[in-house]
Amino acid sequence: MFNASDPRLADYANLRDVELRKSLEAEHGLFIAEGEKVIRRAVAAGYPVRSVLLTRRWADPLADLLDTLGDRVYVVDDDVMEAIAGFPVHRGALAAMERRGLPEVGEILRGASRRVLVLEDLVDHGNVGAIFRCAAALGVEAVILSPRCADPLYRRSVKVSMGAVFAIPYARMTNWYDGLAELRAAGFQTLALTPDQSAASLDGVAMADRVALLLGSEGDGLSSRWLHEADHPVCIPMSPAAMDLGVDSLNVVAAAAIACHGLMRAGAADPPHGRD
Repeated sequence: MFNASDPRLADYANLRDVELRKSLEAEHGLFIAEGEKVIRRAVAAGYPVRSVLLTRRWADPLADLLDTLGDRVYVVDDDVMEAIAGFPVHRGALAAMERRGLPEVGEILRGASRRVLVLEDLVDHGNVGAIFRCAAALGVEAVILSPRCADPLYRRSVKVSMGAVFAIPYARMTNWYDGLAELRAAGFQTLALTPDQSAASLDGVAMADRVALLLGSEGDGLSSRWLHEADHPVCIPMSPAAMDLGVDSLNVVAAAAIACHGLMRAGAADPPHGRD
């Protein structure tokens, strides 16, 4: 039996304290997967398991995995789980996983034959996770993150994505200033999504074989440089009545889903012409 102060459970402490968790997880090279399905997807993607913390009712569903972990399995009562994590863990199982080094942006772009997403400075981990889930569902092959974009392996990102963050390759573009040039050099047309309804409609742009869709932060959208130096600023047309209803934009997840679906439909209608 374990209690909330047991040092062996330090990986799981204060999961709602974002700043503390970012520091701890970076220092120890770990992330937290929550729930049986997400834990299994992380393992299937090749992430090593440091340990598993769970309540009794989840011991049987995860028995095959737990049998491989020896003394790195910690079974606790519900109240102890809540005291450690800082909130009720409804899915009843947490796994501390080892992070892996990220690939270089060039490697990611070479592996993506058609569609990538580029996320600039999104701060909400749930939004990042939801966008990865959209990407996995709608044919996006890779995601590029700005240096300040929220971590896809933060617990809430992983949870909201339902493990899609393990399925879609991603990288951080550390040289953000020259990012547009790097995308173009890799053969990608750049489409900058904006709420400005005077921009070209996404479905009205002639798309190249390889497209990078640029999405900006929740509050400010894309930075001026990325918006105006992209090949095409594009918008998702809204109802003429939207402004009368006080709606001047979509949230970034809804916009990402609609835009990714548009890219998928455009790709299906216009097969690639081959690559040099």
